[in-house]
Amino acid sequence: MSTHEKQPLLSVVRGGAGPEEIAALTAVLAARAAAARSADEAPAERPSGWRNRARGLRTPLRPGPGAWRTSAR
Repeated sequence: MSTHEKQPLLSVVRGGAGPEEIAALTAVLAARAAAARSADEAPAERPSGWRNRARGLRTPLRPGPGAWRTSAR
């Protein structure tokens, strides 16, 4: 056996943790490890600005002073 197999993964240092408490702690640690692995994965590629269909839409016109300047933009 290797030295890694001889050492326990978790050990209770103080108090009397029951099997339910150790199972809950193990579940929390496993969930955090899974979240960290999924965060390390490459994010989805953003679509190109040229493919963005909203780019061709106009912004709404707002009446008021100087509105004629923004109507051409």
